[in-house]
Parts: sequence; C-alpha cells; structure tokens
Amino acid sequence: MDKRTVFAFILIGAIFITWLYLNTPEPPINPPTHLKDSTQTSQKIDSLKLKQKDTTQVVKTEEVKPEVNIPESITTIETDDAIIELSTKGGNIHKYYLKNHNNWYSSMPVDEKKTLNDYYKSGAQLINYDRGNAFDIAFVTNSGKQVNTAKIGFTTDAKSFNRVTKDQTLIVTYTAQLENNRSIKKTYTFTGNKYDLNADVEMDNFNNQVANNAVDIVWDSGLNFVEENSVDEANYSNASVYYGDEKVIIDATDFDKPIEGTNNGKVEWMSVRNKYFTAIVAPKDASTVDGYYVKGTRVGKNNQGVDEFYSARLNLNFKNNPVEKNSFLIYMGPVNYDQLKAYNKNFEAEVDFGSFFGLKFVVRPIAEYILLPLFTFLHTIIPNYGFVIIVFSIIIKLLMIPLSRKQMQSMQKMQLLQPKIAEIKEKFADDKAKLQKETMKLYSTYGINPAGGCLPLVLQMPIFIALFGLFQGAIELRHQPFMLWITDLSRPDVILHLPFKLPLFNIDIIAGLAVVMGITTFVQQKMTMKDPTQQAMIYIMPVMLTLLFMSWPSGLNLYYFMFNLLSIGQQYWLNHHSKGVVLEPVKNPKKSGGFMEKLMHAAEENAKKAKDQQKRKR
Repeated sequence: MDKRTVFAFILIGAIFITWLYLNTPEPPINPPTHLKDSTQTSQKIDSLKLKQKDTTQVVKTEEVKPEVNIPESITTIETDDAIIELSTKGGNIHKYYLKNHNNWYSSMPVDEKKTLNDYYKSGAQLINYDRGNAFDIAFVTNSGKQVNTAKIGFTTDAKSFNRVTKDQTLIVTYTAQLENNRSIKKTYTFTGNKYDLNADVEMDNFNNQVANNAVDIVWDSGLNFVEENSVDEANYSNASVYYGDEKVIIDATDFDKPIEGTNNGKVEWMSVRNKYFTAIVAPKDASTVDGYYVKGTRVGKNNQGVDEFYSARLNLNFKNNPVEKNSFLIYMGPVNYDQLKAYNKNFEAEVDFGSFFGLKFVVRPIAEYILLPLFTFLHTIIPNYGFVIIVFSIIIKLLMIPLSRKQMQSMQKMQLLQPKIAEIKEKFADDKAKLQKETMKLYSTYGINPAGGCLPLVLQMPIFIALFGLFQGAIELRHQPFMLWITDLSRPDVILHLPFKLPLFNIDIIAGLAVVMGITTFVQQKMTMKDPTQQAMIYIMPVMLTLLFMSWPSGLNLYYFMFNLLSIGQQYWLNHHSKGVVLEPVKNPKKSGGFMEKLMHAAEENAKKAKDQQKRKR
C-alpha cells in the first residue's frame, strides 16, 4: 500500500483505539477532565430561582407540631417484584429492594423460594437512605420560611407489613397535620406485578401561602451503587430530564466539582440512575411542571472507589387552590428497554447505546431497531446468554460479509499493486508531483480506489459502536453465567489477579476472554497485513486492544472473540478456496465524475503548481 492508504488505516485504527480508551473505566485518582452535559447548564432561569431556594431545611418546630410527637415507623410493602419500605419521617420512600435482581456479592439464585430476610440480604437496594429518603416536597412560604417534608412527621393507618399479589392494588396514605388547619397528604398506590407506583400529593389550605407559587418535588438521595466496580458504575451514573422532546443528561465527571442543570418549561420526567437501574419520576400532567433543577457531584473514596450523588427537582406551578393535588408515576427498576418502552412515556430513552463521536442519531437506531430486537429474539429460543452471544455474532458476521469481503478484496488488490508502486517511487523519487500523478494514474488504470479498504471499515464502525453499547450496559447480561470460569457475562472473567496495577490502563487482573480476543486479533492482522511498513501494527494493535478489553464485560469480549474467529475463517477461505483477486487493467476506466478522476485532477493541479514554483525560483 502507498503511504496515503497506510496513513488512512493507521488513522482509523487510532480513532478506534482512542474511542475505546476514552470509554475505559477511569481510576478515581485520575478523573476525566470533561463534562458530559447535553444542556447549557450555565443558563440559569431567574424566574425559577431553584438554586437559590435552599429548601433542604425543615419548617420550624412550632409550625409542625406533629414532628416532635410522632416516632418514626416503617411500613413494608411486598410485591411480586420489590420490597418497599415507607417511613413516617417524611412520608417518603425509605428502602426499595428488587426481588429479581441481586446485589453484586450475593450468589443466592433469584428464582429460589426466599423469605423476607433472604431478600433483604440478597436483593439490590436502590435508595441511598444514608443521605435521606426519596420523594419529598419543598417550598418557601410567603413569610420566608423554608419547608421540606423530609423531617416532618406523618401519620398512617397502614399495617406494618402488606403483601400485594399480581392482580391486586394497595393504597397507603401518609398525612402531616400542620397548624392553622393545613395538611400535606401523600397517597401511594402499589400494584402487585410492576416496578412502579403511583403517588398523589395533596396540599390543603396553602392558598396564598407559597412564595412565587412554586413547589418542588425533590429526589435528594440519588441512587444507591449496587455493583462491585464503583468506578465503572459511576461512569454510567447520571441524572436526566426528558425535556423538549429530548433527554437532557447531567453527568458529574470531575471530582469534587459539582455540575448543575436548570431550565424552565414543561418536563415529562426526571430520573437518577446507576449502571443498570433507574428511578424515574413522571408527572401525570406535564403541563403542571414549570422547570427543573439537577445537581450532581462525583466523590472519590480514598482511592478505594467512587461515589456520585444527584439531587433532582421538578418545579411545580402552584395554582393557589384551597386543595392542590398533583399526581406522579414513579418507576424504580432495571434499565430494560422493553419494560421502559411499555409505559409509552419515552422512558426507553434511559437505555444508553453509546455514541460514535457524538453521532448518536446514527448509532442508536442501529442498536434500538436491529441489534436489540435480534438479541432479544435469540434469547427466546436459547436460554443461555453466552450461546445467544455466539449465535448473535455469527448472524452479524454473515450480515456484514458484503462489506468485509469488499474490504479484504480491496486490500488484496493494493498488495498486488505494491511492486508497481515501488517502481514508480524509484523512477520519480526526485519529482513528488510527477510521482503523485503517476500513482493516481496507476490506480485509475487498474480500477483501484485507494480508500476502498478504508470505506467498508468506516461503514462498519457505527455497528461496532452500537454493539459495544449494547453489551457494555445490557441489564440482560447482569449475573448471567456462561460456562466454565465465566460466571457473570456483565463482569470480567478474571483468571488471575496481579500484585500490581499496570500504569496507564489501571488494571490488575487478567481476563481469559480478553486474552483470547487479543490472540485472534493478532492472527487476523497477520493474515491480512502483508505490507512491511505495517508490521508494527500487527503487534501493537492486539496488545492495546487486549489491555483495553481486560476490565470490560466478558460478554463483550466473547462477542469480539467470536467475531475475530469468524473473520479468520473468512480470510482463510478467501486465501485458499476463492478464485483470488487478479490485477488487470480495466477496459473502460471512468473518465469523469468518479473518485479516481478527482484524484487525477488534484494530482495534475499539484504538478502544475510545482512547475510554476520551480519557474519562479529560476
């Protein structure tokens, strides 16, 4: 290959490796320097003043008489999918255990018949209750008193334990009686077989008492981290708002540097999430929302991991009625595309399929409408997700054969052309303009596009990125075993722990599938790269990819290993059983309008400019 083609391949490889490196989990001692915020968070809306209204303080004791008299008590609701604890301190959500999803350290099967205590030990618990419970009401009175229901004592007539089965519903009401015949009431409705609940908030006799007619619905506690690798989990954690028909993400990525997002207008929902789970608060009537305010902070834990905390608020328009009522849908559960889409509220936007240098509009449709449906369908007939990935990789490889075959053939033609290019280089070594023109003429004579091997690779990149996003964050692979030592397809398949961390990559493990993926990458490179100038790439790229993939999910490594294996088989067949590529002049090369014609024209222009410059010097 000539230098231009070699440079193009190196550039594409560098882009791919750089993208992989930028998405590698970062250590807490080396935080990233950029913010992933799709909003203009600097645009603070003065009319909301949400930042300045610090509503985290509770109203004074004399205004909330029940606070000192009502001890905290917990009401437990068990459904088919979750165990929810509600507290009289704030009348809010205290804990939320998922029965079908374990915490990272539990090996107890989710389908085993468990007691309530077993679920408390094994279930993923989503509320970060050390920082406060979730779902509070905050506002400022006309007299300047700041009110937050987080510490107000509520009463309830609900039993301490309640079981709700599939077709049943349960209504639990919490009431705070305040002075001057005012009250705040929270009513929760639970269904036996869903991850959601309905919440009604009623404020009585607060007309003409709320400053700026603004009431906040507050989620101050973020979402609890439930994975072993908190750095990796933090990279996928954020808060978001569905606003203006698009998802606005607020993601804290710099340590101890809070990031904020605020705006006014109709909001369909707000959410806080970690890698695999989300909590979404959606008003039943989006027109009652005047705006939002979100704040996120990333904190290192003494080089032992990472925490991220998010405070999210919806600003409601208080209409000054004697009885003010607002209704919300609260979803707390897995980031599962089908489950979220079923709500028909754009909740599926929570599923992140990644982006190719900001081209999310290219990557997401591929993952959302092609790759994910295929992956889901395969699991309906193949119970083991490891074998699903194997079959999936075979299908994807078959679909991409036309592109990869064209790429391989183009590379073979370029290799056959190398002796003729070498002759031209030797003949016109002192005349670069003539060298360029003759090289382009050679390409035209044999009908070869020097970018022919690069273009199919570029066209495949969005598919590769979509596949990466699909496997990297798929809840379906969480805690799913494959075979032998591969017990969790969502985590690295560690076969050896190193006594030190490799610099730059920050890894101290050896993952089996990452190693075999690297080996197959080397074999594939060895079979396809024959140009002596590319020999370094044969060794550098496999090593780089192996180290980068070492800390990534074994399901992702299994896919790329299989894809490499199939590519090796395809290359072997082309080399030994196909008719082969013959280098011969084309009968009717394109005279105009084509890619080669443009290259020829550019070469001629360069030659003229070079001659003109030489004449001027003389």
